[in-house]
This record gives sequence, structure tokens and C-alpha cells, in this order.
Amino acid sequence: MRQTRSNASSGPRGQKRPGVSRTPGAASVPGDTRARRPTGQPGDRSRPAKQRPRQSSPRAQEAGPGEPLPPELALLSPSPTPVTQTSSVATLDLGDQRERWETFQKRQKLTFEGAAKLLLDTFEYQGLVKHTGGCHCGAVRFEVWASADLHIFDCNCSVCKKKQNRHFIVPASRFKLLKGAENITTYTFNTHKAQHTFCKRCGVQSFYTPRSNPGGFGIAPHCLDEGTVRSVVIEEFNGSDWEKAMKEHKTIKNMSKE
Repeated sequence: MRQTRSNASSGPRGQKRPGVSRTPGAASVPGDTRARRPTGQPGDRSRPAKQRPRQSSPRAQEAGPGEPLPPELALLSPSPTPVTQTSSVATLDLGDQRERWETFQKRQKLTFEGAAKLLLDTFEYQGLVKHTGGCHCGAVRFEVWASADLHIFDCNCSVCKKKQNRHFIVPASRFKLLKGAENITTYTFNTHKAQHTFCKRCGVQSFYTPRSNPGGFGIAPHCLDEGTVRSVVIEEFNGSDWEKAMKEHKTIKNMSKE
């Protein structure tokens, strides 16, 4: 793995910033729904009851009534109209691609949602790789989509200097906490905008919410699992004079944007 260091005044050399090639997903994959057999109404055995298929929302076990659709399902909506409870796989219009879709799903041994997520991740995150990482004791684990060539900020503000907080920044949509929410605690100071999250068991900060990008995450590259980082460029950031450094820096404030 190559590593390069530069300062903010001269700009990083050999920098390759993570890019995002996003194209709206074209497939719609609502969850499966099943109709319950009609039963006769109490006290009336002379005539069958009208059939009323039981309706259930996508991923009913995970998202309760009235809760918004998960982001991955919201992306798959065929129109601006939200997926309703009457949606089902049977009504999914795949046209001539239905057989191909079902074959792909069976071959990969995935649910409809899982197959859609795999294709969307592959299509939307072109040029990026999925990094995984976590704290020392393993209580906190996460995954993040970013470039294999990482642009690292080395901040010298009062807290970052003490804990050696080197990090790269990604939009919140590319970060997923896999486990350990109950094991995370947060330290804040001064403006309280930066959320310095760390594992309360082993004390390691593997990611946090930076003051420069409150809409994203700062990921500690040294907390990533091996095998996905190709090179590293380190840029020194003068956090000790934070307001001036932010004003002079041309790109850092936009690194959490899609």
C-alpha cells in the first residue's frame, strides 16, 4: 500500500479522491405479500364470505405499520408514489426480463430485495469498493463504500492531536453500522457539532461525525480490515485554527455530499 503525505497549503500530491457515479435505480422490487384464505362470517353458514386478501406492507416484519420504507426499498419505487400495501411480486412489471430476473435470484440464492440491493450497489457505486472495519474488541462493526485510494486528513485540533484522529470522509448514505449501536458512546466539546463516537468497551474510535461534515462520517483508515486499501494520501489540516482552515480549504466541506 502506497502512502503519501502533503500539507493543506500545497495540496495533496498523487491524490485520488473517492468518486461517486450515481444513477437512479430502474428496478422496483417490493416485498412479497400473501393472501389468506377467506373464512365464513360468524353466524352465516349458508353463503361463503367475500374474499378479502390480507394486505401486508413490504418487509412487514422489519418495518411496522406507519413506519417509512427502508431507504433501499424507497429507491426501488417504480414511481414517485410510495409503495402501497397492495403491492406484491405478482404485480411487479418486469416485462421480458422476469425470467432472467428470477433465474439471477435463484442462482445467487437471494431474496428479491437482496438481488435488487446487489445490483444497485454494483451499479451505483462504480469505482468504489466496500471496506469493512470496527473497533478493537469487535463490539462495533461497520461497512463503508469508498475509493480504494484513500484521501486522509490529519487534523491537529486539540482533540484530534491527542487521539491521532486521521480519517477520510464519506456521505452518510455510504456508511452502514452493522452492529454495536448499544456499545457506542459519544464525546463532544466546544461547539458540540463534532460527535466523537467510540466503543465504550475498548475505547477505540473507528468512525465519528466531523464538525467539517456533519452530514457524513469520518472513518479511521487504521480501523479497516486488510485487503481493500490500495494507496493512501495524507493531507495535514490545520484544525488548531479551524475557522480559517475551513475558509481556505476548497473541497473538504463538500466531501459528505452525494
